[in-house]
Amino acid sequence: MAQLNVNVGALQLQNPVLTASGTFGYGLEFADLIDLNRLGGFIVKGTTLLPREGNDYPRMAETPQGMLNCVGLQNKGVDYFAEHIYPQIKDYRTNILVNVSGHSPEDYARCAERVAALDGIPGIELNISCPNVKDGGMAFGTTCAGAASVVRAVRAVYPKTLIVKLSPNVTDITEIARAVEAEGADAVSLINTLMGMSIDIERRRSRLSIGTGGLSGPCVKPVAVRMVYQVAGAVGIPVVGLGGIMTAADAIEFIMAGATAVQIGTANFIDPTTTIKVIDGVNAWLDAHHVASVTDIIGAARQ
Repeated sequence: MAQLNVNVGALQLQNPVLTASGTFGYGLEFADLIDLNRLGGFIVKGTTLLPREGNDYPRMAETPQGMLNCVGLQNKGVDYFAEHIYPQIKDYRTNILVNVSGHSPEDYARCAERVAALDGIPGIELNISCPNVKDGGMAFGTTCAGAASVVRAVRAVYPKTLIVKLSPNVTDITEIARAVEAEGADAVSLINTLMGMSIDIERRRSRLSIGTGGLSGPCVKPVAVRMVYQVAGAVGIPVVGLGGIMTAADAIEFIMAGATAVQIGTANFIDPTTTIKVIDGVNAWLDAHHVASVTDIIGAARQ
């Protein structure tokens, strides 16, 4: 059997398969369907300093080979997570990460501080696709200065593994990646959703309450693979790849593009056991190709 373990910053993953935030709840929702301890780790839903109601319905729409969502980070806040959710998940034998969001660098930092106090959470993923209320609503992750400001604020107070989730809705994602690396990010994950829209021609209205939403699913995979390839060549920190991964073959594409680990997102809605199938499938591929370790194929397409 091939070796599947990889390292992302100080995180030691038993295999390179994580779940994407927003598609796996708090992990508890999947506990009756898969063995959570088999995952390289899981990333809980977006968590903010204060509770958020999210956007009005409808906030999901199916598209060819994908889906749009504008959920809007609905959650009960970091204090609720720490007091009610954390005690239920802290003893799983895998890496549990929290996706942290905010509307100002100070928001992010205060939320990260609260998570840092939880011994069973070894890292966070910063969602810098949130709108910057101090800058007219533009997402932090669309400018180098905005992205750097969030990472700088969080790095000052957060001592554990810090992964920054990058937005693809930019001209040059490598510039953003280098900016967050310079501020102390331990790894980057990409891609977050692409901005999209779908119109109901009978109602003559968008199918989403706020008009636009984030596009995910198999349709975004070629864009995601390209961006992972570019970023892996631009930074010296690990890259976590995601975007439309449905099978082990998809995961291997991302790894060969330069990803150290991958995240499974939309596929969890279609088949809740996808993560386990991908883990087993990657192992089977490595064995069939006489590859001793998954680390031997990281960036293979770059050589």
